[in-house]
Amino acid sequence: FVASANCALYCGADIDFVDIDLSSGNMSISSLSTKLACAKEQNKLPKVVIPVHLAGQSCDMQAIKKLAKQYHFKIIEDASHAIGGKYNQQKVGSCSYSDITVFSFHPVKIITSAEGGMALTNNEVLSKKMQLFRSHGITSQQDEMTEQSHGPWYYQQIELGFNYRMTDIQAALGLSQLKKMDKFIQKRNELANNYNIAFKNTKITSLLPKESILSSYHLYLILLPKTDHDIHKKIIVALRDKNICAHVHYIPIYLQPYYQNLGFNSNGFPNSDEYYSRAISLPLYPQLTSKEQDYIIKTILGLV
Repeated sequence: FVASANCALYCGADIDFVDIDLSSGNMSISSLSTKLACAKEQNKLPKVVIPVHLAGQSCDMQAIKKLAKQYHFKIIEDASHAIGGKYNQQKVGSCSYSDITVFSFHPVKIITSAEGGMALTNNEVLSKKMQLFRSHGITSQQDEMTEQSHGPWYYQQIELGFNYRMTDIQAALGLSQLKKMDKFIQKRNELANNYNIAFKNTKITSLLPKESILSSYHLYLILLPKTDHDIHKKIIVALRDKNICAHVHYIPIYLQPYYQNLGFNSNGFPNSDEYYSRAISLPLYPQLTSKEQDYIIKTILGLV
């Protein structure tokens, strides 16, 4: 989604993209490795790499961390889809392989605070910096000030920050949702497994996580068979005509007009192009009933 690229542009940074692995929809390690080697030759190595955990499945963070040590870049995990998931037996958000992990609590996400999100880090310096940015760059801590306090009312602005605080009401909603998260993840995995079984040995390809990964299954993604491009649109329209809200997550960012005006196009991203021509998101949410899921499965198998 465009947010992961837009955040860099807000900071005045240059950006580039990495192709995906079709088996997961996540960042391709081989493509990243090739791009980094080329960037080193051109003296254009990135300061930050942002892997996105598509649909709730973690990227191969161990491999990305290895490359980070080799090429000296920082890692920000976009885990907006992956709260409650695990990678190598560790919770996504532990920052074992990254500098910062970001969660989203948008209304469509696994848990919600109506809007907003959370950034996690194990780095104390980054933690303090993010807290400053969250609230106008203002501190009331004497040890962070440039001069002696004027009194108990005193504060200083020491950074150019933002007004990015979550409201107390949103936080209360988020905390109540957090208590339900494990049940949500369990139910989503049960529903995803039903889809996996139903689509096994059919023309439909499911994007299955590796054994080392517990997906939070924010989305359930499938790839349609390689045929003419029209089948993609035809099947989504047909499903919606039958009251099944199929969707596509996501349109590759480089196809967006804003990014094409920056000079980006499909060159170098064959897997992403193929993914976009074949990918469909099927309904997946804890309240989905067995009867409704059976109807979805029967309908799509009748169309493919």
